Amino acid sequence: MPDRSALPRSVLPGFLVAVLIGAATACRSPFPSGEPAAPAPASADAQWHHDWAEGAVFYEVFVRSFQDSDGDGIGDLRGLTERLDFLNDGDPATGGDLGVDALWLMPIFQSPSYHGYDVVYYERIEPDYGTGDDFDRLLAEAHRRGIRVIVDLVVNHTSVRHPWFDQACCSPGSPYRSWYVWRPDDPGWTQPWGGGRPTWHRRGDEYYYGIFWSGMPDLNWRNRAVREEMYRIAAFWLDRGVDGFRLDATRHLVANGPGELQSDQPETHLYLKELASRVRGPHPEAILVGENWADSRTIATYYGSTGRVRGGDELPMSFDFPLAEAILRAVETGEAAPVADTLREVAELYPPGALDAPFLTNHDQERIATRLAGDPRALRLAASILLTLPGAPFLYYGEEIGLPNGPGRDDEQKRTPMPWDGSEPGRGFTAAADPWFPFAPAGSEVTVAAQVDDPASLLACYRDLIGLRHASAALAKGRLEAVATADPELLVYLRTAPSETVLVAHNLGLRDLSVRLALELGAPVVALRAPPGAGLARAAGGAVLGLPARSTAVWRLSP
Repeated sequence: MPDRSALPRSVLPGFLVAVLIGAATACRSPFPSGEPAAPAPASADAQWHHDWAEGAVFYEVFVRSFQDSDGDGIGDLRGLTERLDFLNDGDPATGGDLGVDALWLMPIFQSPSYHGYDVVYYERIEPDYGTGDDFDRLLAEAHRRGIRVIVDLVVNHTSVRHPWFDQACCSPGSPYRSWYVWRPDDPGWTQPWGGGRPTWHRRGDEYYYGIFWSGMPDLNWRNRAVREEMYRIAAFWLDRGVDGFRLDATRHLVANGPGELQSDQPETHLYLKELASRVRGPHPEAILVGENWADSRTIATYYGSTGRVRGGDELPMSFDFPLAEAILRAVETGEAAPVADTLREVAELYPPGALDAPFLTNHDQERIATRLAGDPRALRLAASILLTLPGAPFLYYGEEIGLPNGPGRDDEQKRTPMPWDGSEPGRGFTAAADPWFPFAPAGSEVTVAAQVDDPASLLACYRDLIGLRHASAALAKGRLEAVATADPELLVYLRTAPSETVLVAHNLGLRDLSVRLALELGAPVVALRAPPGAGLARAAGGAVLGLPARSTAVWRLSP
């Protein structure tokens, strides 16, 4: 689990002042009218309309590190807007953009921390990032290019500086006391993912629950007023034009005891279904992506029922953490089994029609370029596996140029500024002498400028794979069927749509391979992506596949 415990020193004095003032003032409603407005009623029978998301390629952006527009060293919404043409210029005839279909913005709401996962105001843009008008312009420009935008919605907890918590601390009789979880003693629970950190924190004569750390108290999802307010906040942003949410820490909405009883509780599923219903009725095209960092069997439960609601009556998409790890292990070891086994699990455990969200790494994990030691062939192989799988793959900003971690293990080192070019000191990210955080140490080739016009670059590899995915109905939306091989270094599967079937083959090993497949080839095969030396031909009793070491090939088997 991510370590979200660090607040910058600069906010600690204000934090202490807020606590003291909150304890001394009379309890009052943080809402202008005294109560939150009621959202639209639930629509349990409404259906999702997620055709746009199936096969789409998402791009995760940490706004603080993407592009600074005003020279203060901090990335902002205007800067991101200026860089949209790099991500997708909206013109299919051009070939210089990456071609992504959607953006996931890490937290953009007002927060005292650099990362934003401790929200203070859910309806205000973080001032470091700009204004509400800046956000509206970003949305308009993204949509004009055909890019959907989802935003991080932190539903599990708030900041201790949120007005709700300030009022909850006024007195045990505060109407907002029950918006959080309190008890008179510390039961000694620790975080369920290990490490021994406590989840109960003292304030006055009582203890409040905060599974991540004391600065982020968990909301009491058993309180209907809390749920109604979160549904209202979701509706506020959807009505404003966002295309959905990445929901943070969805496994932990309700805790019923120590250890594993702090995760995956029945009430959590009940409330997520309620949230989905509230979203699905007025906004059936909105996507909800859950952060359920767990095994495949547990993730499968978060889709709910796909029989009553197409795509699932709970969360219609969840990040596939086991598959991400399997891809990296397969590339590291040169053996196909980790990916093949995980894909088999997904097929067996996920409900019919579930939309998977595969990825390689994200903001809480060691970057892939660091884990794979910057090996160009390994990075291309991992990208090739990801972008030929079913579902809606997610890329982490900088992944497409091989951006490594900074030195050290802190989360900031996984979220360093984007190096657009080699100019010093700001590398195209900022005009400031010092960015908000130092750039990751990397060679001059790890910039957008160095790779954008190089057909042999990692960026070109990502761009070509995304373009191939868009051009192939089978790669975008086809079902996956494994093809058995006798070689443990070979991963082969068919992707089949009504109009097309393609064969995808990955040689994970260090030697060239020539193997027989029990596969009947009908019409002449067409190579959609194949390195020199790759081949697929008819043979007695099947086909012969030839594939160079550490490479991927894709053939169309039927028109």
